[in-house]
Amino acid sequence: MLRYFALATVIVLTVVVFATAWENRELIRIRIASTSVPMSPKPADPYGVTGRANVPVRGDAPWALSALPECLEPTSVTTGPLAYVLAHLPPGATPVVPPATLSYGDCTILLSGDEAYVRRGNDRFHIPAHVRFYRGPALLAVLRLRGNDNELRVYLPAQP
Repeated sequence: MLRYFALATVIVLTVVVFATAWENRELIRIRIASTSVPMSPKPADPYGVTGRANVPVRGDAPWALSALPECLEPTSVTTGPLAYVLAHLPPGATPVVPPATLSYGDCTILLSGDEAYVRRGNDRFHIPAHVRFYRGPALLAVLRLRGNDNELRVYLPAQP
């Protein structure tokens, strides 16, 4: 009989512990809040980040224009089927027919067929095939065709 009483006590205590934990789960949960610390900007390093001469960057870079905020500032990205993406093309944007050369700041974009080359100083980037460019009033839109996962990026010229 004592054995059954001990087993029943263990079962009741287990249920009570789990019920209490369930009711107080908000007190148990760990919450991490984001914080920001205001800081003044650091002065630019006159020797570059590593203190050595800048080495030209070269290579395939479908994202090249997004990596050059001194030339173009990205404003929006739309991805999806072609009809959906084209519906998000800014009003008044017209296709740029290759071969063409576009200049924004100290960046030059050379359009050749369905690919493009971006030059900035000694840096050379290649935007791989299946890309279309559209110009509108004070904007540049780049459409990358990739099957059913097309991507439209819209840029504004950087302010000098």
